[in-house]
Amino acid sequence: MRDPFEESLRDLLKTSSSVHDDDATLGRVLKTANRQVGAGDLFSLMGHWFSALMIALNNGSAHLAPVSRRTPASRSADKAD
Repeated sequence: MRDPFEESLRDLLKTSSSVHDDDATLGRVLKTANRQVGAGDLFSLMGHWFSALMIALNNGSAHLAPVSRRTPASRSADKAD
């Protein structure tokens, strides 16, 4: 099983202009690799942030409903007949 990231780097190394300059080719490949890894890290960070936000909303949603500390018996006693 081949990694698509590795294949794209191999393709970049294989492509060359009329003048073959190893330093320029290596620089181009490394620049592309850093860009792809950086984008992956950014999406991973956003995924973790979204997950944390969903957990916080889920845990905090129970506190949104009004809470009464009175017992049902005391509520019926407060009502006028």
